[in-house]
Amino acid sequence: MNFIKVPLSAGVWFVGVPIGTARDITLRALDVLASADVLAAEDTRSLRKLMDIHGVPLNGRRIETLHDHSGDSAAARLAARAAEGASIAYASEAGMPLIADPGFELARAARAAGVAVTCAPGPSAVLTALAIGGLPTDAFHFAGFLPATTSARKKALSDLAQLDATLVLYESPKRVGALLADATATLGLDRPATVCRELTKKFEETRHGTLQELADAYATENVKGEVVVLIGRNTKAAVSEIDIDSALRSALRDMRTKDAAAFVSETLDVPRRQVYQRALQLSQDP
Repeated sequence: MNFIKVPLSAGVWFVGVPIGTARDITLRALDVLASADVLAAEDTRSLRKLMDIHGVPLNGRRIETLHDHSGDSAAARLAARAAEGASIAYASEAGMPLIADPGFELARAARAAGVAVTCAPGPSAVLTALAIGGLPTDAFHFAGFLPATTSARKKALSDLAQLDATLVLYESPKRVGALLADATATLGLDRPATVCRELTKKFEETRHGTLQELADAYATENVKGEVVVLIGRNTKAAVSEIDIDSALRSALRDMRTKDAAAFVSETLDVPRRQVYQRALQLSQDP
């Protein structure tokens, strides 16, 4: 395909690129990549390969790097060039820029410099997973990558527990089993969930089940590729601290602390550890 350079206005152009299959790119995205004065990418090799596949020439341009370790100076430098009249095209390693992507720093620097920001939209792993994941899509919450440590990850999941929306998470293939185990412990055994792997690629895979079923399936599996995890919304009525305290005070009149906590935990379907800690506090009150 032969590309003709089209006039682009000065500013920062965010370009959506495929999440897998190279042919998912839009014609407008190819126009922008062919025509921009300056090219920037999270992964310069990925963008160069994509342009080679589609026959988009560099025409003497070099692809500048902008990733998590570039620092603010790289984004400021690109924004300054846009302020001088250049058109800057930035592409993520895969999918839409700014979605779990360092492009946000460039967007902020551009706006601070009074530079126009626009987008040639394209594929998104979030929306693709929602489309095929089998869970409700009328409301969803994208939480990106959760913390890598178990304690911090459980805290993040606990904060998300009561959202009335499908949760969408990115995860490293090495931590999928740990994420599902922590989600099972924090959100409950029976929440519906879906694991989407290698979306739009040759070995695309989608698994459905409860959190417990998927946690068991991925406990020892050697997972490869990009992963999106969907978790169904909370369908249980929220239990307030007042409800827990009231139930505990009543139970503590006739039961030992440990037994009261176990009884209230099962009755209200609240994590036992949470109830036991509160029961210890109440039992020590005058």
